Amino acid sequence: MKQAFWSRRLHKWLGLLVGIQALFWMASGLYMTAISIDVIHGDHLAHAERPPVEAKAVGIQPAQLAAQFPTMTGFRLKRLLEAEVYEVKHADGISLVDAWNGKRLEPLDQQRAQRVALEAYQGEGGLKQMSLLQELPQEVASRKAPLWRADFEDDDFTTLWISPTTGEVIAKRHTLWRVFDFLWMLHIMDYDKRTDVNNTLLRVASVAGTLFALSGLWLLWFTVRRRTAR
Repeated sequence: MKQAFWSRRLHKWLGLLVGIQALFWMASGLYMTAISIDVIHGDHLAHAERPPVEAKAVGIQPAQLAAQFPTMTGFRLKRLLEAEVYEVKHADGISLVDAWNGKRLEPLDQQRAQRVALEAYQGEGGLKQMSLLQELPQEVASRKAPLWRADFEDDDFTTLWISPTTGEVIAKRHTLWRVFDFLWMLHIMDYDKRTDVNNTLLRVASVAGTLFALSGLWLLWFTVRRRTAR
């Protein structure tokens, strides 16, 4: 009798402890499986890929880049707006270089960043505002500041985040993504950075949920055994 009594009490209190979190797990899991990850990533709202540029089609060759940047660790040739440029990685960071004359380019100003945003955007709204942020919000907290923020007036509240250093659209954010991010926070129980899937709180909730299930199985077995005995 005592075993059944304490099993019921354990089951009840564990249910109170993990019940709400279990609801969060199921609701967030349903959202994550119901909506395509491509939609969450915003692939339908903006494109970031450009056709490749052949090295023979430009004036500056890789050997000249190596001479210009002795600490160069890598490079790639790409098109930025109407120009061919090299994106050069070196000890001091990343630089853009004109692929025709070798001139080092300045980070994107507002006008050029706006052109990049409008070129990439595939939605139906107009550009609402451009902002250069030195301190980044949660939705791009893992990125490196500064970033240009381009907000569009559409039903999805689309925001494109653009690197002034590389001229790339590095993040696409919209309503479905932001809901996903919030539910992901509830799912993994990391209420700070929303990235740690091995945090202590999640471990405690997982252990409590397992004990809840085991105590329920014990109560089921005890009930069946008692009815069989009768």
